[in-house]
Amino acid sequence: MYLRRCGLDFGRELIKGNTRTVVLAVLNHGSQHGYGVAREIERLSGQTLLLKEGTLYPVLHGLERDGLIAGQWQVSIGGPPRKLYSITSAGLEELDKRTRLWNDFSLMLNRVIEGDGDAQPI
Repeated sequence: MYLRRCGLDFGRELIKGNTRTVVLAVLNHGSQHGYGVAREIERLSGQTLLLKEGTLYPVLHGLERDGLIAGQWQVSIGGPPRKLYSITSAGLEELDKRTRLWNDFSLMLNRVIEGDGDAQPI
């Protein structure tokens, strides 16, 4: 995943470490083919986050291997079969866990940046 020229530099590792979360979040909105996942990430990010095929499909395959998403082949009229991906119940649990971790991490980071030394533990 990378950022289209937008003046932001999140750093490669920050983006890479959250690719699975982003894919799970998109599939939480409904089943998609791989191409649809990439376009939805782009749309939801305001055309800023872009997922190349070389990044997306290994992530999809890993999520499927880990039981977090399920893929089902569909016959396509006038084209090759395509796989439709859906989030599983284990994927929903993982997304919830990752969302809580992200929220806690961003809250903690904001406290440090803002110098909130009187903050209560998360």
